[in-house]
Amino acid sequence: MLEPEVNLDLAKEHGFTEEEYNWVCERLGRIPTFTELGIYSVMWSEHCSYKNSIALLKTLPREGGKLLVGAGEENAGLVDIGDGLAVAFKIESHNHPSAVEPYQGAATGVGGILRDIFTMGARPIAALNSLRFGNLDDARTRYLFEGVVKGIADYGNCFGVPTVGGEVYFDESYKGNPLVNAMAIGIVKVDQTASATAKGNGNPVLIVGSSTGRDGIHGATFASEEISEKSEAKRPSVQVGDPFTEKLLLEATLEIIKNDWIIGIQDMGAAGISCSTSEMSAKGKSGMDIDLDKVPLREEGMSAYEIMLSESQERMLVVAKKGYEDKVIETFEKWDLNCAVIGTVNDSGILKIHQNGVMKAELKAWDLVLGGGAPVYYRETKKPDYIEKKHSFDFNSLSESKNLTEVFEKVVSSPNIASKKWVYNQYDSMVRTNTIVGPGSDAAVIYIKDTNKALAAKTDCNGRYVYLNPKEGTKIAVAESARNVVCSGGTPLAITNCLNFGNPYKPENYWMFKQAIEGMGEACRYFNTPVTGGNVSFYNESPETSVYPTPTIGMVGLIESLDHITTADFKEEGDLIYLLGIDNEELGGSEYLKVIYNLVEGNSPALDLQKEKDLQTTLLSLIKKGLIRSAHDISEGGLITSLAESCIINYEKPLGAEVLIPINNRIDFSLFSESQSRVIISISPKVKDAFEKEISKSFTPYKFIGKVGGEKLIVNQEISISINRLKELYYQSIPSRMNVTV
Repeated sequence: MLEPEVNLDLAKEHGFTEEEYNWVCERLGRIPTFTELGIYSVMWSEHCSYKNSIALLKTLPREGGKLLVGAGEENAGLVDIGDGLAVAFKIESHNHPSAVEPYQGAATGVGGILRDIFTMGARPIAALNSLRFGNLDDARTRYLFEGVVKGIADYGNCFGVPTVGGEVYFDESYKGNPLVNAMAIGIVKVDQTASATAKGNGNPVLIVGSSTGRDGIHGATFASEEISEKSEAKRPSVQVGDPFTEKLLLEATLEIIKNDWIIGIQDMGAAGISCSTSEMSAKGKSGMDIDLDKVPLREEGMSAYEIMLSESQERMLVVAKKGYEDKVIETFEKWDLNCAVIGTVNDSGILKIHQNGVMKAELKAWDLVLGGGAPVYYRETKKPDYIEKKHSFDFNSLSESKNLTEVFEKVVSSPNIASKKWVYNQYDSMVRTNTIVGPGSDAAVIYIKDTNKALAAKTDCNGRYVYLNPKEGTKIAVAESARNVVCSGGTPLAITNCLNFGNPYKPENYWMFKQAIEGMGEACRYFNTPVTGGNVSFYNESPETSVYPTPTIGMVGLIESLDHITTADFKEEGDLIYLLGIDNEELGGSEYLKVIYNLVEGNSPALDLQKEKDLQTTLLSLIKKGLIRSAHDISEGGLITSLAESCIINYEKPLGAEVLIPINNRIDFSLFSESQSRVIISISPKVKDAFEKEISKSFTPYKFIGKVGGEKLIVNQEISISINRLKELYYQSIPSRMNVTV
């Protein structure tokens, strides 16, 4: 195959700036070969190098708590949970592929994040996701929504991991650029973890799993540019997944790790062989000699450039201990998978790539990688002009709603509030029998087998809040994910994040990103939930608009006793309902404002970190003392929506309630306010005195507001709605828009 002449024009086609191309030439002391240019282009792409974000990411709390590895050191975060066990977890985006090919884009996003978990030596026990789409009235949005959900469901169900939770939001800002963030969680014994490293001169390097094809070439650079009309032509940049092969790969991988036959292992995700060879070499301060003639291929005539940049799925790079390569090969062959020695580790720090006896690339591994020689930029920032105008909005100018029942019905049936049962009914949430609390509650709860413990997990972010106030909105995302974990009976441990933003070269976008990082760092330090790692996804823009800045938080907590597991649904007739926390009638970015007035105005709700910490500490203490029957945080849709959900979230056993909500200014404002640090709980009347005695010792305000019972939700004698009507509104909203019934 004739290779094109490498020059500045070709480099620009590969995403380089003139300055970056000159850096490459300076470091090599010559013009790069075509294969070298390709390797540099994917490794220095935004998706792999984090060149516009790494400097800010390093300001986050990346160690402490019960972390066993620092952020970004391995394929996934690792946190000690006692009993000789650790939890591995991570979240990543697959936004651009899903915008072009929703089914495979979402499916391979799930496959990639699962590989990040089991290359740590951890067996995946749960998957979650965070999804964003445009308005469901739009036909293309429905197509994307349906394809993404089916891709996630099919891959997870076939692989055999329960998809236990997540979140789905709909807003016009995501119309041309949906967000698909996939999270996975695994369990591993602390003495059986694996590392993504290469060291030991002469140790064999093996490629294992599927054959290498032409799918996914330049997927990393595709993910490092804005979505446009040309994106449809980049469909070949979307990989194709095979969950059945991945299941075999899981078992073979865990076997070789458990038997201690390997030095290191890494998933071949973005940038394929280029990424795994360079990153493992750099981590081990070594190099590799790679012979591409030995790579199992599924297509004839593939060039070195294509092989190095292919993102074919279900592949790993393994560095075996010398003398154990035959055992590794035997294991993968037993599982009917490819396994081939393609090279050796060297101690020169140089990555040497050969094909047909010709040196195709000779590069310093350190020059290629994040944290090494890849470029690091501090971009220009500018506070967007719209923010001050939004903050000055006068809410008293809103006409007062006359029919509150009608208003409530519109809010509770809006797609952002309504049940996502249409989504999670497609997921197998019970496979492996670890799931205790599945989708639909505050947090998913997954049993840790052979212990009396469980994990609570949640993904969270309100993009409207971040749009209105990036720092405060991101703090809220951290706080709410922690609050959901606490409502489920867990102690928050650590977070992973998926930072979805627009083009970082636009000063307004970078200002929002910087503010979000500051807010995340502040909140994580306060809650002692260090950042284990995650993903930055820039360029989430279409020709029409940029997405709302969406720093998705994935939170994992530990439930120390199964007796502490708490759910959101009301339990018994006659139980007492209490409100914890104070309402400040905050409607900025609220669902009420958007649904009823079609406005996104105001400031985000304020968050007092000390009050939030007090609330979480108090609630968890009450749960551990056995005084709480249900707990549900107050978020989108306000207090009345949370009450409605507690009435009907247990579909088979709904219960009504009659409550009297305290009113500050206007009743509609108080009903739908999204003020933070609030939870509704229910308790047995038998423990009323003990409960009030305990909570009176805390700094958290509380108020008795009503009782569970009856066949209606009655609020302040202003709203009265039957439970059957409530269920219809809540559970049929999304199916009716998708033209199906549940």
